[in-house]
Amino acid sequence: MGDDLCMPSFSSSDGVEIYYDLWEAESDLPLVLLHHGFIADGRSNWVMSGVVAGLTAAGRRVATIDARGHGRSGKPHDPALYGESRMAGDVTELLDLLGVGTVDLAGYSMGAIVALLVATRDPRVRRLAVGGVGAGVVELGGLDTRVVGGESLLHALRTDDPSTITDRAAAGFRAFVDVMRGDRLALAAQALSVHAAPIPLATIAAPTLVFAGREDPLAARPEALTGAIPGARLLALAGDHMTALRDPALVPSLIAFFTRSPT
Repeated sequence: MGDDLCMPSFSSSDGVEIYYDLWEAESDLPLVLLHHGFIADGRSNWVMSGVVAGLTAAGRRVATIDARGHGRSGKPHDPALYGESRMAGDVTELLDLLGVGTVDLAGYSMGAIVALLVATRDPRVRRLAVGGVGAGVVELGGLDTRVVGGESLLHALRTDDPSTITDRAAAGFRAFVDVMRGDRLALAAQALSVHAAPIPLATIAAPTLVFAGREDPLAARPEALTGAIPGARLLALAGDHMTALRDPALVPSLIAFFTRSPT
């Protein structure tokens, strides 16, 4: 990743340590900030998929953030310290710390909910890209817990015996946790605090790209989300929730979208 990568952190307003990575570049365009999904971190979603490499090769200054409970960031076990709204606050604090006047913001899955919340609150968002979500955002106010969530997901995160997990989708999430060596109790705290209230999508002023894998049940009917955000457009990708970020069409689409002027 080169010598231009630094790995700093900051203490959030409620005391949780938040880590981020920053790839510096001289550019007339804004910082691109990338927020990952549940269980993942900045590296697994955005570095390993080639998105960071593509953006930096295009001359962009790029940052990724490890959400509270994920990656290298702090992992309290209190559900009161979680939820996408708190994570949106962490993003705002990072933008303040970096002295950012405008930002191009992308989020995937849980990170898409965070990014949408930021875009409804922070006028610094110049362009917005959200992936791995669909009609659930409009109908439930967050991730589609009809596909995976509730007691089945909590059991999958809390149990010491994965053989007791009977829900297939929850079992897949648990397998991902184990691969990532995640803190299961911290992730369970986030699962208890997922955003489930209306998001004022119609107030989003930033041009928006919605992207989703065609085989992703967590991003079912992404056209419903696209239609709820003024002027948004939809990019359909090959793959499911775990593989859509690796569709070769994604990186050039993000580069082109984030390079355009605001209008």
